[in-house]
Amino acid sequence: MSDANEIRHAIMNGITFGGSKPSKDEGSKKVKTKARKKSYHTGAHGSGSAKHKAEIRQRVKSRKSQRKSLD
Repeated sequence: MSDANEIRHAIMNGITFGGSKPSKDEGSKKVKTKARKKSYHTGAHGSGSAKHKAEIRQRVKSRKSQRKSLD
């Protein structure tokens, strides 16, 4: 049980709680969305949707209008 000094200290100064621990990955620059990850972007992770999107991206990339000219 608490003694009178502890109770008086709690009344006068208040009770402080430790709070949550700071996040470990706050400073890191990790990619957080699937759409930006390389395996998802290239369709390598096995999803049919991702493979289809990767195929479309490849077709758009290989269009004549999308290629850089060497002039």
